[in-house]
Amino acid sequence: MLRRFLLLQAFLLWQGGFLFYAGVVVPIGTELLGSPILQGQITQQVTHWLNGFGAVWAVLFAWDVAATRDPKRRRRVSRWLGWAGCVALLLGLLLLHQEMDAILTQYDEPVYATFRRFHIAYLWFSTFHWLITVVLAWQTLAAWRAEDESRRTIP
Repeated sequence: MLRRFLLLQAFLLWQGGFLFYAGVVVPIGTELLGSPILQGQITQQVTHWLNGFGAVWAVLFAWDVAATRDPKRRRRVSRWLGWAGCVALLLGLLLLHQEMDAILTQYDEPVYATFRRFHIAYLWFSTFHWLITVVLAWQTLAAWRAEDESRRTIP
């Protein structure tokens, strides 16, 4: 129960925070601040936290996949592959973030075009990351159910 609870809380914090921030805070912040650049300065700081939450989730998810006694080998393999994809995307996000942070110290037009390309890549990485985690959440619930059902059938 503790493992499952911690994983669920990490997932909710990370992905819930990501969705709320992207869908609610960014549009409101941009409107109130009157500038996507000012909102971007806030987002720059917030995404450090979101990526950190993603790293915590990755550790807890690996623990869960290793510890869950899922009778379906295919789902276990799929969860490990999804985890590996998430870790690779998280590392990509960290590298992209580092590049964008360096660019933000410069303000001329050619640098902005470079930043924009990095930012678009960052958004795509984030989107793929989110999509994989939605599938992993579904698979995790199925694995937990299968594990619980297999325990009930053992005398």
